[in-house]
Amino acid sequence: MKILLLGVGLQGKAALHDLANSVQVSHIIAADANIAALRSYASQLNSPKITPVQLDVRDHARVRELMRAGDVVIALLPQTFRLEMARLAIDSGAHYVETSYALPEYAELGCSAAARGLTLLPEFGLDPGIDLVLVGRAIGELDEVHELHAYGTGVPEPQAANNPLKYKISWTFAGVLGAYQRPARMLKDGQVISLTPGQMFSKEFLHHVDVEDIGHMEAYYNGDAVKYLDVFGIQETTRSTGRYSLRWPGHSAYWKKMVELGFLSEEPLQVGDVQVSPRQFVHDLLAPQLQYAADERDIAAIRIDVRGLKNGQRKRIIYQMVDRRDLETGLLAMQRTVGYTASIGAQMILSGAIQKRGLLAPGKDVSSDALIAELQKRNINITRSELDWLI
Repeated sequence: MKILLLGVGLQGKAALHDLANSVQVSHIIAADANIAALRSYASQLNSPKITPVQLDVRDHARVRELMRAGDVVIALLPQTFRLEMARLAIDSGAHYVETSYALPEYAELGCSAAARGLTLLPEFGLDPGIDLVLVGRAIGELDEVHELHAYGTGVPEPQAANNPLKYKISWTFAGVLGAYQRPARMLKDGQVISLTPGQMFSKEFLHHVDVEDIGHMEAYYNGDAVKYLDVFGIQETTRSTGRYSLRWPGHSAYWKKMVELGFLSEEPLQVGDVQVSPRQFVHDLLAPQLQYAADERDIAAIRIDVRGLKNGQRKRIIYQMVDRRDLETGLLAMQRTVGYTASIGAQMILSGAIQKRGLLAPGKDVSSDALIAELQKRNINITRSELDWLI
């Protein structure tokens, strides 16, 4: 297997680590704009399979050249480059894996991929990714689905939550702040409700969850849950659904004020003689203060709660994944669960564990047994519980 890894930042480091330690992978071209940092990390891994390459992904000729040298492309890049990279990969005859939500243009691109015998696999990280595969698995265990609730989190362990926000960065902070400005859509008692960013953090839309092995957390709506009812074919029976982020209590109250006061606006303000984006100011002020120390651990978790009928009985199926930083490798739990999953996806395509071509939906087109087994090999474990559903 020959892999081209585009982007060796936070999540890319974990993907490179996993690929380098896979007996199935023969060669990895690791490409990043910051060649000094890439070479430093590659030297730590000390694998002869890794070829570090400096790359500006705006140089499409060079990108095509590298893509033609690999069997599959894993892209862990900023959002603005995703569509270009996906198109170039398909044009170059390479399978393509990424961890972000599928773009609308991927539907047409998937047709081109299928015609060329290629797989386009977006949404294959933690959230989206592992969560969607577990949703598909849980849905398959019920005869009729009435409620679907999906939770995801990336937070510091309690002892590492030692700043006023009780939060530290394990994902691109620009992406986190962008998500705080993204509207949410959910279904409650059969009614679709759209939430503005300010409403998303309001008390009336929050609830609290006691998560096994973690503790008491607050949940706020994040993203569009309604579209997945169509993806999974359960729109006719489902009465309530939501996708939620979990944080330590107090998180939503703080960010509600920040949103409503305009601190996350991208519209520049005139400050003295310069134009300043409020969001960029918040990013640059907070990011240095929200870093993990070398001996601190984060928690990454997924909790899937699907409710409905099974053999005529009201049941709840709960799948949960909880991972913590590996202090030996230094990789954060978020890096492991996102980067490792992307690496697994690429290897599953080339090994034949994923055989479908064209645009894939992880919850429908990826074997949950196979993914769970691969995660367990990396000490990322999934638990299952089945309960009577009492109202």
